[in-house]
Amino acid sequence: MSTRPLSEEAVWQALARVPDPELPVVSVIDLGMVKSVAVDERGARVELIPTFLGCPALGWIAEKVRAALAEEGLHAEVDFALDVVWEPSRITPEGIAKLRQMGVAVPARRDRAPVACPYCGAHDTEIESLFGPTPCRAVYYCRACRQPFEAMKP
Repeated sequence: MSTRPLSEEAVWQALARVPDPELPVVSVIDLGMVKSVAVDERGARVELIPTFLGCPALGWIAEKVRAALAEEGLHAEVDFALDVVWEPSRITPEGIAKLRQMGVAVPARRDRAPVACPYCGAHDTEIESLFGPTPCRAVYYCRACRQPFEAMKP
């Protein structure tokens, strides 16, 4: 049971404070992971879309969502939607800007269009390795500014 009246706005505000464990500059909202929020007298139900189905951090993310809502006195059920495939196009413009400041690029589409360099914006980039520091990122190289960078996998 909730300790105070629930509002969908309170849930969204709490979700905005839940960072991605591997990219802490962005929240689950910035990443476009929130599929739905439902609020009733029993609490909140939050449905998230995994950015990567095999992500080892899904349990951590669910726990952080529950904890953020508990701090607001809200009970929450957290589920992961498996009927929707997360795509980088779900990332908010604010999230893209935050990732670029961190040196992480976001592919524009699922096709093979070149990834823009987060440092200089050039599209003259190439993939160096599909295996980045996490399962959801790859390592790229910019021929224009000669900087290596990470990009989220499409």
